[in-house]
Order: sequence, then structure tokens, then C-alpha cells
Amino acid sequence: MSRRRRSYEAGHRPKLLVVIDDTEECDRAIYFASRRAARIGGNVVMLRVIETHDQSQQWLGVADIMRAEAHEEANAVLDRAGARASSITGVVPERVIREGEPAQEVLSLIEEDEDIAALILAACADGEEPGPLVSSLSKTAGTFPIPIAIVPGHLTDEDIEAMS
Repeated sequence: MSRRRRSYEAGHRPKLLVVIDDTEECDRAIYFASRRAARIGGNVVMLRVIETHDQSQQWLGVADIMRAEAHEEANAVLDRAGARASSITGVVPERVIREGEPAQEVLSLIEEDEDIAALILAACADGEEPGPLVSSLSKTAGTFPIPIAIVPGHLTDEDIEAMS
């Protein structure tokens, strides 16, 4: 069972969750979430998931080096994404790094943070496939614990400003 959302209760502040990945459209989700958070007096939580594809191989002596490199890269990506978010509205996002499968880590973070009010994703602009995370989460959208907003990847900054 999902925790009760407390985003708008006294002493709480709504947070918009953005998954920071290596897709081109990720910037559209950052832009929308930053603008929307500023408008509603909320904040942005940026999640970077380090995927652990082959657990057995990771623990063969070089695991610590591989994990350190992955975390260093994740921090660099979050630095760039955080700078982008701050440049849009001045909102300084929270940063979270997790290891695991992206969809599961998204759900785990939502369960742990009762102030997360919505998940903001962006769909691929080419129209072929919406993107791996959008595809994965859309299968469970009907039972998802919070609203999911999917920003079309082709929208310009001006388009997003008009609706966020």
C-alpha cells in the first residue's frame, strides 16, 4: 500500500520527481518540472538510477571501482541537470542517486517521500517510441500511486512556459 501524500499539508511542500537519464527529451521534463515547481511553490527532485545489469560480475574484485565511477558519473550528470533546473527558475533541486532497475527505484522513492506529488517524464520527440521509462511505467499507470505527467519531447521552452 502506498503512503499517503502530504504535499500540500502544513509543513510540507509539493515535489515534482524527474528521472534524469541520457535521453534527449530529459531536458523537456526538467524544464516543465522546474517551471511548474516554481509556479506552485514546490521543488524538484532529480533521480539518477545506476542500473546494475550483472550483479555477479560487479562483485568480482573491481566492484568498488566500478561503483565509484558510476556514482561519479551520476553526480556529474546531476550537476548538469541541476544547473539547468536552477537556470530556468532559480529552483535548486534535490538530488537522489539509486542503484537498481529504474522503474522500481522510482516507485521506491515515491513510497519513501510522502511529499512527491507527481512524476514528470518526457516522451521521445521522434514519435516512434515514447522512451523506455515511459513505456515501462505506462503499463502500470492505472495503479500508480501519484499522477504521471508526460511532456511531449518536441515542445519548445515557450510551449512549456505557456502551460506550466
